Order: sequence, then C-alpha cells, then structure tokens
Amino acid sequence: MHPNPSFRKTEAALSLDFARKRAFGALTLSADPVPLIAHIPFLLSQDGSEALLHLVRSNPIVREAEDRPARLIVTGPDGYVSPDWYGIDDQVPTWNYVSVHLTGTLQRLPQDALIPLLAAQSAAYEARLPKTPWTMDKTSDDVQARFLRMIVPFRLKIDTLDSTWKLNQNKDDAPRRAAAAAIESGFGSELLELAQLMTSPPKTD
Repeated sequence: MHPNPSFRKTEAALSLDFARKRAFGALTLSADPVPLIAHIPFLLSQDGSEALLHLVRSNPIVREAEDRPARLIVTGPDGYVSPDWYGIDDQVPTWNYVSVHLTGTLQRLPQDALIPLLAAQSAAYEARLPKTPWTMDKTSDDVQARFLRMIVPFRLKIDTLDSTWKLNQNKDDAPRRAAAAAIESGFGSELLELAQLMTSPPKTD
C-alpha cells in the first residue's frame, strides 16, 4: 500500500465493490524461502467478510494453508503518467493505479463444499456474459469426476481491508484532469477506466 494518506481514504464499501466485481487476484501466503503466490478467481461475500475460492490440489499453498494468515491482492487499472501531461512545472514521472488488499485466515473447506462453490462461481461469472449461462451439467460425469479430484475448496476469512487508489488526488483539479485527458495516449492496463477514475476520484471517508 502506498504510504501517502491522500491515496488511502477511499470508502471501504467502494473498495469492496471493486474487489467483488474484479473477482480475480493474487493469493499470497508466507513461506520459506519466499512467499507462495497463486493467481485465482474468487467470490467475495456481500459484507466483505469472506472470499470463497479453489486451488489446484498440487498447488504448494494447499499443503501450507490450514488456518494460516493470507492476503488476497486485487489490482485494477494502472498507467504511467508523464510529468508533461500536468501542464505545470517541476513535476516528476509517476504511475497511477488501484489496488485492494484483503487480509485474513485461509481455511480449507470440506471437499463436499466444492461442487456448490464451483456452481456459485460459474453462475456469478457467466451472468456477466450476453449468452445463456454455462452450467456444470454440460460436462460428462467422467470429466466432472476427474476435474473435481484435482481441486480443493477454500475460504479466506477477511479481517482487514486496505486499499490504494492513486489517482492524482495530491494534485489540484486542473493538472489532475489534464493528466487524465492524456492517459489514454500512454501505456498500462485499462487506460480508459483509469482516465475516468482520475477525472472523478472515489469519495473519501
């Protein structure tokens, strides 16, 4: 998380809504000699108290994850900001971005929780698409059995939410909007969304 308090005042509800819609992040767990990381889709509860997810059984996190502290990092749009875009002197290059950290305890769920979890995940993701939703009954029993043997259900019980919305809130309105107008000519990810966020920064507590 960026230490500047200007970038850490976004309302918790907005950060949770962002993470819920993003639905994909990096699950991290402390280990020796380096942290373990898995890139996973997840379902975040409406109240933000837990995230449901599954891991491939061979993932090293599965062997380490019994009631262990863990963090789920959810990143959003980002982009390089040139000092020239502000239209004012004495500026330096920076990178604007959105990131939400969900920290808590990772718990392995009973294996019989797997099918309902997968059904909930696929239903949530498929509902966003302009088509008839895919369902698990479209696969054969053999394929389902083989697939289900390979994965394990988990819950992240969330204790702490931290977020950084670094969108030039430390600038006056005119240079912030000038940079936002130019951001699409630069590079990063989802630059249009980033430009929109920079133009209208999230509300603060």
